[in-house]
This record gives sequence, C-alpha cells and structure tokens, in this order.
Amino acid sequence: MYDWFRRAHDLLAGGDAAASLVLIERVLEADPQSQAAREIRARALFDSGRYAEAAQAFAECLERAPADDYAHYGAGMSLWRLQDFPHARDHLAMANVMRPDREEYARALTQVKATLRARTSAGLPLSGPVEAPPRHVEPPDGT
Repeated sequence: MYDWFRRAHDLLAGGDAAASLVLIERVLEADPQSQAAREIRARALFDSGRYAEAAQAFAECLERAPADDYAHYGAGMSLWRLQDFPHARDHLAMANVMRPDREEYARALTQVKATLRARTSAGLPLSGPVEAPPRHVEPPDGT
C-alpha cells in the first residue's frame, strides 16, 4: 500500500493526475481513514479538471481536519474554478490567515477578492458565469 501511495504521489507531481487517481483510489479502499491519501485524491481530481469532485474531496478533508490550511486552499481553488467566488474567498482567506507565509494563498485570495469587487461594482452576480449581452448586428445594406 505504501508503494502505491508513493507512486500516486510521484505521478501527481509528474503531471499524471489520472494515473495518480487510479492508484490513490486503491490506497483509500485499503485505508479509508488516510488523510494523506484523501489529500492526494483531492489534488488529483483538481488537476484532472474535475472541480466539483475536487471541492467535495477537499471538504471531506476539512471535515476530518478543519485546521488543514492546504485543504482550505484546495477547496478555495476548486470553488474559484466553479465560479463560486464568495465561498472560494472564505476558504482562501482561512488558508491565508493560517499560513500568511504562503504567497500562492495570498495571490489567489487577492484575485478572488478583485473578481468580487469587479462583479459588485458592475452589478453582476457574485457567483456563476456572466452571460454577455446580446450583440446587435446591423443588417447588410439593401435589406
């Protein structure tokens, strides 16, 4: 099991999130309580672009370890990709407070806050996609 865990970690670090996910699922079948394996699974889901599943996986990590700064960061990043900016801000703020030395936490929080300010000032919803207004197209001459 430890070999699977190390290999899953190495695959994720090497950019093969899908292969990492296959192995880490095996580890979790054998040891469902492993917090380290849960974190790798959440990271692999995020890196695979499966943001809703990643947000849920990071939330599960936080249920078991509410003071896990990286799980807050991962949840925030996942929610950001899902365009749930208020909740992303909350998780990123928590991560940033816990670890103010982590520049990536502060950078992500700053960007999400800027998005929220821009949406607020434009009167746009704080979550979800923003649809572009319909464009008026002039008909060609002679019609």
